[in-house]
Amino acid sequence: MDTGGSSGLAKSAAVKLSEMGERTKQFGNAMKAPDHQRRIILVIVCVALLLDNMLYMVIVPIIPDYLADLELEQAEHVHVVIHPNSSINSTMSSAQAKSNRDNLDVQIGVLFASKAILQLLVNPLSGTFIDRVGYDIPLLIGLTVMFFSTCIFAFAENYATLFFARSLQGLGSAFADTSGIAMIADKYTEESERSKALGIALAFISFGSLVAPPFGGILYEFAGKRVPFIVLAVVCLIDGILLLTVIKPFSNRTRDNMPVGTPIYKLMVDPYIAVVAGALTVCNIPLAFLEPTIANWMESTMHSTKWEMGLCWLPAFFPHVLGVYMTVKLASKYPNLQWFYGALGMVIIGASSCTVPACKTFGQLIAPLCGICFGIALVDTALLPTLAFLVDVRHVSVYGSVYALADISYSVAYAMGPIVAGNIVHNYGFVQLNLGMGLVNVLYAPALLLLRNVCQMKPSYSERDNLLVDDDEPEGLYDTMKMEERKGKKKGYSSAGNCLPVVVVDENGGFDPFRAQTRASSEESFGPEYS
Repeated sequence: MDTGGSSGLAKSAAVKLSEMGERTKQFGNAMKAPDHQRRIILVIVCVALLLDNMLYMVIVPIIPDYLADLELEQAEHVHVVIHPNSSINSTMSSAQAKSNRDNLDVQIGVLFASKAILQLLVNPLSGTFIDRVGYDIPLLIGLTVMFFSTCIFAFAENYATLFFARSLQGLGSAFADTSGIAMIADKYTEESERSKALGIALAFISFGSLVAPPFGGILYEFAGKRVPFIVLAVVCLIDGILLLTVIKPFSNRTRDNMPVGTPIYKLMVDPYIAVVAGALTVCNIPLAFLEPTIANWMESTMHSTKWEMGLCWLPAFFPHVLGVYMTVKLASKYPNLQWFYGALGMVIIGASSCTVPACKTFGQLIAPLCGICFGIALVDTALLPTLAFLVDVRHVSVYGSVYALADISYSVAYAMGPIVAGNIVHNYGFVQLNLGMGLVNVLYAPALLLLRNVCQMKPSYSERDNLLVDDDEPEGLYDTMKMEERKGKKKGYSSAGNCLPVVVVDENGGFDPFRAQTRASSEESFGPEYS
C-alpha cells in the first residue's frame, strides 16, 4: 500500500511538473511574440523615463533646505572656531546672512542646471553611439549610471558630492532617454501606433516631473533625505533587471546587421528637423524658466504656503495627459495636420505664459499652468513622431541621432532655465519674463508651416506598407535593410491616402516633398512625359 501511494504521488508530481513546464514554455513563446515584446519594451522605457524625470524634479523641495542646513552648520562651526567666547555683531550677522543667501541661490541654480548641461554635451556622442550599437545596451548603460548617481545622492553630505551626482545623472539621461525614445520609434513602425506609444511615454515623463516634488517633499519631511533617493534607486535596479531578463541586450545580434545611420550633424542642417528641434526648445522654455522662479514669486505676491508652492504644478498633470490623448486621437484621424497641432500648442503656451503674472491667488494660478502643460503636450505628442517620420522618408531609419537631437532641444531649455531665468527676474522682473516667453512661443508657431508639405504625405498607415507590401510585417531596422535592397529597383511609387503620388530622392538619399509636389503637379497638368 505504501509503495502504491508513493507511486501515485510521484505520478501526480510528475504531471504537475509537466504542466508547469508546458506553461513556462507557453509563457516563453508568448514573451517572444512581437506584440508582447513591444509592450514589455514600452513598459521598461516608460519606467526609465519616469525615473529620470522624478530624479530631475525630486530635489526641488529637498536640496534648497538641505543646502541651507549645511551652510548654517558650516557657519556655526567656523564661528565657534574663530570666536569661541564672543557673539557675532548683529550688523555683520545680517550682512553675512544676505551674502550666504545669495551664494546659496547661485549654488542651487548651478546644481539644478548641471544635469541638463552635461546631458547637452554628451547627447551628440550618445546619439552616434546608439546608432552604432543599437538601443538596448545604451539603455542599460543609462539605467546603470542613473542607479549609481541616485545612490550617491542619497548618501552625499556636501555640495561637491551632490554636484557630482547631479552631473552623473545627466550622463545617464543622455543614454537612457535617447535610446528609450528611439527604441519605441523603431519598434512601433505604424504611424498611429508610434504616436500612441510615444504619447504614453510622454505621459510618464509628465507624471514623473509633476509628482516628484510632492513625493520628495513628503518623504524628506517625515523620513529624511536618503529615503526618496533609495526608493528611486530600487525602482531603477528593478527596471534594469527586467531589461536584462526580457531584452537580453548582450545576446541580441540585431546590431550586427544594422545599417549606418545618418550623422547627427547632417540631421541638424535638415531644415525640417531643425524646425521641429527649435519648436521643442521654445515650447519647453516656459516650464523650464518658471520652475526655479515661480516659488519666490508666489511667496512675495500671494504669501503662499510651502504646500501651495510644492503642489502648484501637480494639477497640470491632468491637462497634460488630456493633451496627449487628444493629439493621439486627432493624429490617427487627420495625420496630415500634425504641424497644426504643434502650432496650436505653441499659441496656447504663449497665451498661458502671458496670463501667469496677472494671477493674484493660488486658484487663479492653476489655470495658466494647466494651459502651459496642455500646450506642451500638444507640441511634444505631435512633433516627436514627426521626427521619426522625417528620418524614415529623408534619411535612414535609425533613430538614435535624431532623438539625441530632440534631447538636446529639451536640455537647452532646462540648462538655461535655472541660470538665465533668475537673472531675468532680478534685472527686468517676473512680468517681463513671462511676456517674453509667451511672445517667443506665439512668434515661433508660424514656422511649423514649413512642415505642412511633409505632413501632407503622412498616410493613415505606415509608409513601409507601400515599400514592403510583399513581406511578412518586417519591423524597425529590418525595414531599412529591405528598403536598401530595393533602392536600385524602385525610384518612385504610387500610393493612396494622403501620400504624395511620387517619391523624389534628394542628394541625401531622402524624400524631398517640395520637388515631389512640383513633379506631381506637372504630371497632373501635362502628363508624365513632361515631368
